[in-house]
Amino acid sequence: MKLAVIHAAIDRAGLVGRLAFLAIVSTSPWFSSVVAKEALTADGVRQRFVLEAEPAGATSIVDAKEKLGKQPDVPQPVLIVGEIGAREHDPFLEGKASFIMIDIVDDGHAKKPGHDTDNCPFCKKRRAKLPLAAVQFVGADGQVIQFDSRKLFGLAKGREVVVRGTATYNTKLPMPVVQVTADAIHVRPK
Repeated sequence: MKLAVIHAAIDRAGLVGRLAFLAIVSTSPWFSSVVAKEALTADGVRQRFVLEAEPAGATSIVDAKEKLGKQPDVPQPVLIVGEIGAREHDPFLEGKASFIMIDIVDDGHAKKPGHDTDNCPFCKKRRAKLPLAAVQFVGADGQVIQFDSRKLFGLAKGREVVVRGTATYNTKLPMPVVQVTADAIHVRPK
């Protein structure tokens, strides 16, 4: 059916017909998926999630893990700080608004000029004991947003971030991870 025919039928139906048509169309899966896809732009996602100022009170991933471990299956609010990294793995999923982060080790050792954290035996050993946080940003449909977080938020391995959201800690996974559904991110200046 052509769009002009639909418009003509709506005009003839009067106010009640228009309201009924809008109620039917606006609740249909087709309409909501079209609106969601059109409304989901990189700029819109950034505006929704990016915090310009760093929120106060962020905890380490270790502290979040301890808090979440008391009720592992109950999503709880978290505000965590860490750096983008997944030990020897790539911390990003191609085309997804998600990443892995690890606690920041701030003892000066890794901050020395020319230091290569990935190839330092001391750093590798220390990082192997730290918990990871898997962070994802989801849309209204509950699905991970289909924008690469490197481009979306300007992220790279080693970049420090503060993430706010709800999290669980599943101890039954082969590699226990704090799982965060984020509602905000602050990227620390380099």
